[in-house]
Amino acid sequence: MNQALALAPPAGLAQRALALVYETLLLIAVLFAGAMPFLMLLQDVDPPLARLLLQLYLLMLCGVYYIWQWLRGGQTLPMKTWRVKLITRDGGPLTMRHGLYRYLFALAGLALFGAGFLWALIDRDKQFLHDRLAGTRIVAVSGKQ
Repeated sequence: MNQALALAPPAGLAQRALALVYETLLLIAVLFAGAMPFLMLLQDVDPPLARLLLQLYLLMLCGVYYIWQWLRGGQTLPMKTWRVKLITRDGGPLTMRHGLYRYLFALAGLALFGAGFLWALIDRDKQFLHDRLAGTRIVAVSGKQ
């Protein structure tokens, strides 16, 4: 456990919102690049099946991207830019279980019209619902982290 991170203040809502905007732009590029080879392989597949397979593939690609980044230091590039970090509730680094749960809970919250993200407006620590459920926190960090 990193004592300094365990005591770090929660990241502000504006800070996280800006990171999410940047995250969206970066994710579009990742998905676009990742979809191209998959689409080439699906040229001869029945269109409804190809669409379903592509959607599942893109969800999996998002999960791999996020979980890999979170496990490699708790930050994606946008999180580094906006100086926020993902840690466990006790201040430690994420495990695969934390990353997978956080991703799946975030997907569910997004599917419910963003309720998991809107939760931060009423949460006592301003954390997202998927962070509460996964045992993680987003904290503000200095530029040296």
